[in-house]
Amino acid sequence: MITYNPKSWWGLIFKFHKSDTFRRLLPNMVTIALYSAAVAYLNVNVFPGYFQTTSIVHSLLGFVISLLLVFRTNTAYERWWEGRRFWGQLVNTSRNLALKLNAYLPERHPSRPALSGSITAFAWTLIDHLRDNPWSVYGPITHGPNAISVILFNHIEQLRRMGDLTREHFRNLNNDLTALADICGGCERIKKTPIPYSYNLFIKKFIFAYIVAMPFLFVPEFGYWTALFSTFMFYVLGSLEILAEEVENPFGSDANDLPMEDIAETIERNVREILLQGQN
Repeated sequence: MITYNPKSWWGLIFKFHKSDTFRRLLPNMVTIALYSAAVAYLNVNVFPGYFQTTSIVHSLLGFVISLLLVFRTNTAYERWWEGRRFWGQLVNTSRNLALKLNAYLPERHPSRPALSGSITAFAWTLIDHLRDNPWSVYGPITHGPNAISVILFNHIEQLRRMGDLTREHFRNLNNDLTALADICGGCERIKKTPIPYSYNLFIKKFIFAYIVAMPFLFVPEFGYWTALFSTFMFYVLGSLEILAEEVENPFGSDANDLPMEDIAETIERNVREILLQGQN
């Protein structure tokens, strides 16, 4: 995820990064500019005055497309923000689990390092799971987060049987262990339920039709300047669609995706401080 100063107007306006939509849309923008220039040439040199301005219909279409894009970007951002809430919940659940284990177990209990490592590993395996990087080191269970949950449940159950944890302790820990699976399931729901294909395709077709029709409406009044206006409008509309596509799956490695590695490092640091305090 990109970190920036939102108050730096000039710095943000003239800054480009690897995910900047201008670079991604540049070949298409060149095509739109050449197409618009060709329409302007036909109007000026081949069919002088043939095209007439009918901006009312185009204005209505612009209003409709703006509503569609607002809905599209809002839906994508809601998915991004819901993913951030799940990862915030993962931080809190990991801390609560570590705090309870720290209170229940003796200070030098030999299970503390293993429990700390398992709680931390859940966050890291969840990252790889959401990015389709399989974990095969846990045996027959190929679902990384589930494998870590099994290890945690078995370890805590073993401590209960040994008498290091009481049944009351186990019940209190069970809520947090269950929450880990709920967080994983919520993230999977976001990842595996994209925006419907037909809806996504319709918006792209609508943008294409809107941009293709624009030169015929602008060229009687603006001439060759139509190429600039049409290209700029395509840049704005295309950028909104690209940003929505990038944000709607917040678990990838794009510049605007969630900083899951940073969050996992925070979990690891906090859990180690809680469970391994005073240990070398």
